[in-house]
Amino acid sequence: MKAEIGRAAAALAAWNRHYNPVEKTKTWLWIMVRSVLLFGISFIILYPIMTKISIAFKSSEDLFDSTVVWIPRNFTLDNVKRVMEYLDYYTAVTNTLLLSVSVAVLQLVSCALAGYGFARLKFWGSGVLFALVVFTIVIPPQTIMVPTYLHYRFFDVFGIYGLFTGSKGVNLLESYWPFFISSALAMGLKNGLYIFIFRQFFRALPKELEEAAYVDGAGVLKTFVRVMLPNATPSIVTVLLFSFIWQWNDSYFVNLFTPHATLLSRTLALLPGIVRPEYVGGVAHTSLYLNTGTLMAILPIFVLYLFAQKYFVESVERTGVVG
Repeated sequence: MKAEIGRAAAALAAWNRHYNPVEKTKTWLWIMVRSVLLFGISFIILYPIMTKISIAFKSSEDLFDSTVVWIPRNFTLDNVKRVMEYLDYYTAVTNTLLLSVSVAVLQLVSCALAGYGFARLKFWGSGVLFALVVFTIVIPPQTIMVPTYLHYRFFDVFGIYGLFTGSKGVNLLESYWPFFISSALAMGLKNGLYIFIFRQFFRALPKELEEAAYVDGAGVLKTFVRVMLPNATPSIVTVLLFSFIWQWNDSYFVNLFTPHATLLSRTLALLPGIVRPEYVGGVAHTSLYLNTGTLMAILPIFVLYLFAQKYFVESVERTGVVG
């Protein structure tokens, strides 16, 4: 009797799904609403990129031709060549890539250690200290610009260098050392967020993993390296990508620490002054060069996203990063 009732209920549910006009209407209505939302959001995100790609290969005649919308009539690579010269593109990309990779690796190591400490090692004042770490996420770096600049302009550790040399410290500006030092000490760009990501992930791992390692004679550091870190691949991927992209796009600290370095964010900020209409032959060329320069700056990030999209989406889902 129960089996017959179950089969009847399943048959009724199947009928509702396939033949009930009300259910079919609701299903198709939801599909249409979802499609419109996805198309609208995708269009808002992709439209500026598609526009810049189109403009990058247009000539000045195409820019003022109302019949040319997306596909250039006079296809040209002159805009790309000129902008690469203005930006010193190969040197800027190489320097920015080296700096971003180095900073990302240093931030990964330091923030992973800090996050593991906050998640597993209980000590007096850990809650207050972690609250201060989270508080650094919302503090604008501009509020501490002057002490940060003076700290690296006259860099010293507890006055030891000045005690033996009689000077006020070492000038670390116009070098990458401020980026390396702050990243290695978990005080770099957005490090509070990275520590929070690692802490939340390590707290979710079962304690039995650590207890088994301790039984086998492993210490805290060995347990972290051999047991906990290999299981933290999602958070590692998330932090690496976030750190790399934020450092790649950073112009504030680049202008503060290395105002004369050939880095992509700095040369891109100088581009509007280089391609002024009186310098490049009119407003049309200025618009072409500015749009092309922006496209060339985001091109390496776009290529990185094509290869890392799968890992990035999976890591964000597993770490629970939202918003």
